Amino acid sequence: MTLAAPDQHAEAEARLRAEIAGCTRLLNMEGLMGYSGHVSARLPGDRLLIQDFDQSRAALAPGDLLVCDLNGRLVAGATHLRPVAEVHIHSEIYKARPDVNAVAHFHHDLTTTFTLVEGLSLVPVKNHAVRWRSGIPLHADPSHVDTPELGRGLAATLGPHHALLIRAHGQVVVAEDVRSLFVDCIHLVENAVSLYQAAALGRVLPLTEREMDDFLRAFKRDKHVAKLWTYYVGRGREAGLLPEAWDRHL
Repeated sequence: MTLAAPDQHAEAEARLRAEIAGCTRLLNMEGLMGYSGHVSARLPGDRLLIQDFDQSRAALAPGDLLVCDLNGRLVAGATHLRPVAEVHIHSEIYKARPDVNAVAHFHHDLTTTFTLVEGLSLVPVKNHAVRWRSGIPLHADPSHVDTPELGRGLAATLGPHHALLIRAHGQVVVAEDVRSLFVDCIHLVENAVSLYQAAALGRVLPLTEREMDDFLRAFKRDKHVAKLWTYYVGRGREAGLLPEAWDRHL
């Protein structure tokens, strides 16, 4: 007797749910995501996974996540729940960027300060910030992105880049998968903190094109992501934030 093959789509969704919940809890643990902010992942069939409006970022579980279409409408999940108000950040980016499979929006205060001053942009000063070599655009409208129209405007500001800053509001980071997204969020904030500290000391020396070329020649993104994900998941387990039941998906 031949056993039926497991439902690959169901298993892939289960993994994404655990990764989103784990990523959210870890970003909260690291102080990047507080009472607000959200992580999503693309699903097949023009859908996405995202948390509901009221769920604590410190306690998000895989089963709490909702399935929405790319118009931001709930299509699966508890009917009494509602997606986060800024679901259109995610849905409109997925429409505009087929290369993006994971999106994070958060409100790291020090990083946001780079939207509040003249003459000092957030540029790469640490080696892993070469991810943003093409630039980190500034979205000038500080409003909550709670309509499709505002979401389309933000996606247009993002363009082909991998992150943007929203003036007086927060950050958006995009990546090819959830694990890479988490690592990029860590590095975006690390770079902002380093640049802030360097600017307090004197004239900032951003990475040069040659320095970035040299770094990228030896850099293996997949190995780096795996290394950092393993490290932070381990910290999360030691802190009691990531249940053992999630282990096979993390």
